[in-house]
Amino acid sequence: MRARIGRTLRITNERVGRAVLVFMAIGFAALIVAGAAAVNMVSRNQAHVDAVTHTYAVGNLLAEFQAYSERAETARRGFLLDSQSDYLRTMSTALNALPTRTQALIELTSDNPAQQRRARQLADLSGQHGTLLRRTVALVARGDRDEAVLAFRDRDEGLPLIAAIRRISADMAAVEDQLLAEREAGQRSSVANFFIIVSVAGALLVIMAMASLLLMRRYGRDLNRSRDELALLNRGLESAVAERTADLQRANDEIQRFAYIVSHDLRSPLVNVMGFTAELEAATKPLAELVDRVEAEAPAMLTEDAANAAREDLPEAAGFIRSSTQKMDRLINAILQLSREGRRVLSPEPVDLVSLLDGIRDTLAHRTDELDGEIRIVEPMPQLVHDRLALEQILANLIENAIKYRSPERPPLVTISARKERGRVIVDVADNGRGIEAKDHQRIFDLFRRSGAQTEPGEGIGLAHVRALAYRMGGTIECASEFGRGSTFSLSLPATSQGEKGEAR
Repeated sequence: MRARIGRTLRITNERVGRAVLVFMAIGFAALIVAGAAAVNMVSRNQAHVDAVTHTYAVGNLLAEFQAYSERAETARRGFLLDSQSDYLRTMSTALNALPTRTQALIELTSDNPAQQRRARQLADLSGQHGTLLRRTVALVARGDRDEAVLAFRDRDEGLPLIAAIRRISADMAAVEDQLLAEREAGQRSSVANFFIIVSVAGALLVIMAMASLLLMRRYGRDLNRSRDELALLNRGLESAVAERTADLQRANDEIQRFAYIVSHDLRSPLVNVMGFTAELEAATKPLAELVDRVEAEAPAMLTEDAANAAREDLPEAAGFIRSSTQKMDRLINAILQLSREGRRVLSPEPVDLVSLLDGIRDTLAHRTDELDGEIRIVEPMPQLVHDRLALEQILANLIENAIKYRSPERPPLVTISARKERGRVIVDVADNGRGIEAKDHQRIFDLFRRSGAQTEPGEGIGLAHVRALAYRMGGTIECASEFGRGSTFSLSLPATSQGEKGEAR
């Protein structure tokens, strides 16, 4: 029977190891895909931003060029009607500003031959217009104002030039608007693809982590079942107890090391996902700013889908990924904590139960005072020789749970009593809380399993940790409860620690 159980454990361990390796491989592959998508997204997003900025720069230059041209023409007409120096200064300022705008337009449109050709046409028209304006000023300057006015009325050459400038400017603006729409559509497509890739990768990582945790839990149940079978086989056989305990301890150490390695390796891809999520959240800000700018300057070009994607969909998706990774991080930390405690060496020493419980009561005094509750210690209590820290962790956890899961109908009352029976000490922690349903009396000791409505924070490792410590100390923990009336947890330990390998200490 013992050999069969050993073979079962080895086979289970090999299967779990292979399954976890497969899960880790899938997780790393998902991270690689998400990382590549993030790098590609950042690169394409920067290219889109540069292209949109370039489009806006061309549009701004066109608007300035047209404004200066029309301002110069308006100043010329005002100067013909009333030869004031203010009109002349305005016209001169506008004419001086036009060459820099046309040259900048020619340089900015170097990547678009059609647009550059139109820019050069604007430069030629601007030159003709400037010549016309200077000729008008020259006529008025030498006293031929009537001739200048007559020439303006009979053959106004400025109006056709301004009309041509407006037409070409409008054509260039229309082309830039079309380019802006195409670039924004490409940007939206890139964001949508990135969102899909990251969401799938994040969901895959969460699924892999949960599958690993479920596999670990099943492995733990198998181990506990094997341990119970060993205990039944060796009952009454003192010589076989040490051998069975040693086998069980090796299996327990193995699962603790396994839990530590798995949880430690899972943290690496998890940290990467959290980092990529932070980058995704940071990337949403410039995208939202760009949408705000488009909405302010050219609302007709902004679609509702684009605005929602930048302002709501992408931040919401990043938040979902972050909350999922945070939950997975808490679960991994719980496994790490459990595995670390399992590796600590127990150091038995004489323990005064009353003194130890007084310390726990003092620590929780502020909480019980807030709730008008009481922690009652029934004296006298038998002496123990055990690891003080482990015993304190067990009792503190049970008392804290009794206060945490109190009944809303009455103040919490926790009563701790102890008695000695046939070389063992039984410590009872009784409360008047909300109680535990009969079907959950054993399930609450399983890792990540909790009973009743989840109104209190927790990861479901407290009682699993209590049971693991009790087993290591050579004891057991049991629960008796009536739903709605309260619960009693009974810790049974040998009065003197036998150590973790069966030798008396």
